[in-house]
Amino acid sequence: MTDAIEKTGRVAIITGSTRGIGNSVAAELASAGFNVVISSRRSETCEEVAEQINQAQGQNLAIACSADIADKSALEDLVSETVSVFGRLDCMVCNAASSSYFGPLRKTPDEDFEHMLQNNIVSAHWLTQASIPHMEKIGGGSVIYIASISGFRAYDSIGAYSVSKSGLLQLARNYARELGPSNIRVNAISPGVVETDFSRSTLANPEVRAEYESATCLGRLALPDDIAPTAAFLAGPGAAFITGQNIVIDGGASV
Repeated sequence: MTDAIEKTGRVAIITGSTRGIGNSVAAELASAGFNVVISSRRSETCEEVAEQINQAQGQNLAIACSADIADKSALEDLVSETVSVFGRLDCMVCNAASSSYFGPLRKTPDEDFEHMLQNNIVSAHWLTQASIPHMEKIGGGSVIYIASISGFRAYDSIGAYSVSKSGLLQLARNYARELGPSNIRVNAISPGVVETDFSRSTLANPEVRAEYESATCLGRLALPDDIAPTAAFLAGPGAAFITGQNIVIDGGASV
């Protein structure tokens, strides 16, 4: 695959990109002319998705590189492998996350709380750290964190997850300030409830689904394709003066 890859000049890594929001972001970036690196824990699935994108684009723009977001060395290898193939890194999309506990914050098991903090904040910090020298080398870049409206709202049953996403928003603000002089922009996207495998168990309850739908001004839940164009915008030249921001895509649920 790497021998036949067509280098477009712009390169993006998208974690958790074999399904859901990450998958849509990868497809959108490929359509916008990026080489894209598909990453999740399972190498076989990554290969399948990369091939799907290549077939859809009619050229080899995507490669697969599996990595566990809880493993710092694996994430560093993900960035190194990307640069070894393409010679550069323009955009890092930190999308992969976990939500391992559903219930009151005060009853969250320590293991679950630590797991979410690790996967939802620390991994993004590591990926950003690993990306910085490569983006500085080419004169700048874009880091995008997929956060959530739960990062600035209180919920009864996803408190620990909300705390982790709140931390991700602050990570974006701090890194934006620190990396601005290097022309590296850092922004967050906060979706509302999106119809993905990640939310399937929650939305399986018709009453819960109806509640989430009625909370939006548009009367429906988001789809992954509702989120992806904003990520492509933040990755591109049209967002050259946007950094440290959190863009909310929730159909008006938080107004």
